[in-house]
Amino acid sequence: MEWVRRRAGSVLGVGLVGGLAWSVVATVSMPNGLVPGESCARKVGLGDAYARTSYFPPSAQCVGADEVREYMSPPLSAILSVVGVILLLVIAVGLILTAQRLTGDPGPVRAGEGIDLKRRRRSHLLFGALDLAAVFAIVMILSVMMVVLGGAPGGLLFVLTSLVGLSALGTVLDRHTGPLPSSARESLRRGTIAGVTTYGVVFAATAVTGQLPFFRFWSIPLAAITYVVIAARQWSKVSRVSTASRAQYSG
Repeated sequence: MEWVRRRAGSVLGVGLVGGLAWSVVATVSMPNGLVPGESCARKVGLGDAYARTSYFPPSAQCVGADEVREYMSPPLSAILSVVGVILLLVIAVGLILTAQRLTGDPGPVRAGEGIDLKRRRRSHLLFGALDLAAVFAIVMILSVMMVVLGGAPGGLLFVLTSLVGLSALGTVLDRHTGPLPSSARESLRRGTIAGVTTYGVVFAATAVTGQLPFFRFWSIPLAAITYVVIAARQWSKVSRVSTASRAQYSG
């Protein structure tokens, strides 16, 4: 269990990637949502039918006037059900263990002596903005693919994957160019807050404009600007705390 705890991020990543793959397989094994009648006629020979589908457990049927035919085979449905339960457990364990790291051992505090903090701050804001813009360009494209290929489960899992990925990116940026003095746990917390909040702002703005579930091109600069604002505030907060601590120590 200790080995799993140390690799909580990897466990969560495997679960999320597996979940995305599961959602794609389940969705493509069902009738086409846009033209279910054509899918039913082509595969099971039942014309003028509508599709009855479910993801939990995965199943798909073609329902005609007086006949019901299985579109997804029972063995495939059983396999997807078992794999889906396992992946949900892996994701849940990964999330719990990852969340525990936010309150775990803070690790050694890295001081800011001998480091040009103004230059470090500029690097953090500049590279953070560029990285977030690039990542959101990828997120924008992949989100469309997952909603189309993975259905509702794929879309929801992709949102969770995006939150985890942005939190990890925010943590890496913070550890390499973020505020000092700082511990590993503080970097993890700031990175998580920055990543989750940035995604939340873009998601909320997209929802308000009525353009969900697909992000638009303006989400790219919005993500970069939001991250810069959050990171700059984090720098200011750490600077105030550090100044107050030095003043108290001198007194």
